[in-house]
Amino acid sequence: MLYHLLYPLHTTISVFNVFRYITFRTIYASLTAFLICFILGPWVIRKLSHLQVGQYIREDGPESHHKKAGTPTMGGTLIIFSITVSTLLWTNLTNRYIWIVLLATIGYACIGFIDDYLMQIKKRSKGLKGRSKFLLQAILATVTGALVYSSSDFSTCVTIPFFKNISPDLGWGYILFAALIIIGTSNAVNLTDGLDGLAIGPIIIASV
Repeated sequence: MLYHLLYPLHTTISVFNVFRYITFRTIYASLTAFLICFILGPWVIRKLSHLQVGQYIREDGPESHHKKAGTPTMGGTLIIFSITVSTLLWTNLTNRYIWIVLLATIGYACIGFIDDYLMQIKKRSKGLKGRSKFLLQAILATVTGALVYSSSDFSTCVTIPFFKNISPDLGWGYILFAALIIIGTSNAVNLTDGLDGLAIGPIIIASV
């Protein structure tokens, strides 16, 4: 949004020329997302605590986990909100890949929200059934891969690390390849995450 509002003014106000640089917009998008979380974070935590949206711990779990019972959960909604707002503010919205990434991000966030929502209602740590979750992930990942594949300016050639002269063209197989990467990455985050919030480090790096 800011790119479209301010960059056209660079012909009369030269300082706005900085908006053409992706690095500049990336830095300020990161700062914007951080400030949104920093400002709204305490309010969101208080709201979740007031609504008693807390982590449910299974009774057969380790004793050390029980002290985490009631810890506010579903805080990922704030992270997704901050990423979405900063993306809409600082990116070139005519770039279709921006919308594809937002679709995948918000789509997977919705799956996570449903999972957490079911946990709070059922008061159990299983949430969304594994098959249902995987099916939703597969559908969304396949749609995302198909949208990227349908782009006229996109190449389906894949570069293999350490073998720069080998670049196989996957053709329509790129859709399946992309789906595999997206699903694998999503579940890798779930496996990494835990009561100590181990996933936030990789998420910060990936988001930046």
